[in-house]
Formats: sequence, C-alpha cells, structure tokens
Amino acid sequence: MVRSVKLRQMGASVGAPLPKDMAERLHLTPGDEMLVVETAHGILLSRYDADVAEGGAIAAEAQRRYRRALGALARNP
Repeated sequence: MVRSVKLRQMGASVGAPLPKDMAERLHLTPGDEMLVVETAHGILLSRYDADVAEGGAIAAEAQRRYRRALGALARNP
C-alpha cells in the first residue's frame, strides 16, 4: 500500500506519522522500535530485529575499514 504523509518536526528530529489503519494492520504501537535504512530508492522502515541491527553495524564497519579496497573494486569490475 502506498500512502502520502507529511513530515513533522519532533524535537531536534523529523518524523513521519503513520496512518492509523496502516499501523493497526502492521500491529505497530507507540514506542515500538523500528530500523530505518537509507537505500538508493529511498527509505526502508521495518520492525526492529537485533540480528539485523547487528549485521548492519558489522557491514558499516567493514565498509569503513575497507573503503579504499571497495572503491578500487568498484572502479575495476
């Protein structure tokens, strides 16, 4: 389902309120923890999973550590 929402200022952050019917279908309640992933196509929002969060942190560290090697591989397929 595709819905349009308007971003709102929430303290020092920006938030997007989820429509009530969508939150109910997905069993989301205030205070639920979510993962936010920036992709080439936009933002992916999914329910928090500790294993996924840990894997993302490991991948980010590997990208940081091997930045030069990954860049060289990207230039020379």
